[in-house]
Amino acid sequence: MGKHNFTRRQFITTTITATGAVLLGKTRVSFSADSVLASSDPFQIVDLGKSGIKTTLLGMGTGFSGYNRSSNITRAGVAEGLIRQAYEKGIRFFDCADSYGTHKFAAAALKGFPRESYTLSSKMWVGNGGIPEPERPDADIVIDRFRKELNTEYLDLVQIHCMTESDWTDKQKRQMDILETLKTKKIIRAHGVSVHSLEAMEACVESEWVDVVHVRVNPYGEAMDRKNPAEVIPVIEKLHKAGKGVIGMKLIGNGKFRNEPDKIESSLKYVLGLGTINMIIVGFELPEQIDNYIGRVKNVLRSGK
Repeated sequence: MGKHNFTRRQFITTTITATGAVLLGKTRVSFSADSVLASSDPFQIVDLGKSGIKTTLLGMGTGFSGYNRSSNITRAGVAEGLIRQAYEKGIRFFDCADSYGTHKFAAAALKGFPRESYTLSSKMWVGNGGIPEPERPDADIVIDRFRKELNTEYLDLVQIHCMTESDWTDKQKRQMDILETLKTKKIIRAHGVSVHSLEAMEACVESEWVDVVHVRVNPYGEAMDRKNPAEVIPVIEKLHKAGKGVIGMKLIGNGKFRNEPDKIESSLKYVLGLGTINMIIVGFELPEQIDNYIGRVKNVLRSGK
């Protein structure tokens, strides 16, 4: 997982056929020495590429069905409690966004914990819709508001949210430059994008500006940038080789597999076995899901040792 000083053990991965169909159920496996994690601990500390950010392998997403500054957990009134419980269980990465409306809940949940003990990530929305206002202020104004809402002097990671166009690096040049200045001033520690198309992901490979990328990944092609994962995985590998921090999201198919334990297990094995994903995030909606996924990740990691 980007660390070269670990003992070179092999970790289980799911094989994709030449046509991209994933062999699950009676899963055929291959072994990759590059897919090594330090231990079977879901809370082991990993590097997000060359960004300088170190955080837990398992992180919490706060934006399931997130839009217009709300998400499932804000609408259910459980956001603050879930975030706090996730921290108390050992999770140290919290993925927020302006469109999720979870900043104030994260601030309340993490109040009293040492700021350096957790990683705060958020995303700014630059396109149409997504947030209530029609205005799209520059990144310095937006990030100043984020810091107030999150009650923090700095953010560990700020990303431009939901990039889909192949030329987003040209269209977002102004915001990218502002975010780079904010990084120089240590107002943010790293910057990047979340991508929602393969073309946008490919643009990240060549961009020196990109520190960290959110990628949608699972073995079924559900809620991914292509229905065939075999088209996406090589691009993720290029991101990894370029030193980008790679955060895996949509492992549960945007919630589609939530009641299918076999698919959840297969997806965790697949993604953690790739050797190119630095960390994963899961969008918990119930307290019991936190323990459930901690246990699932632990079992998958143990099975690869």
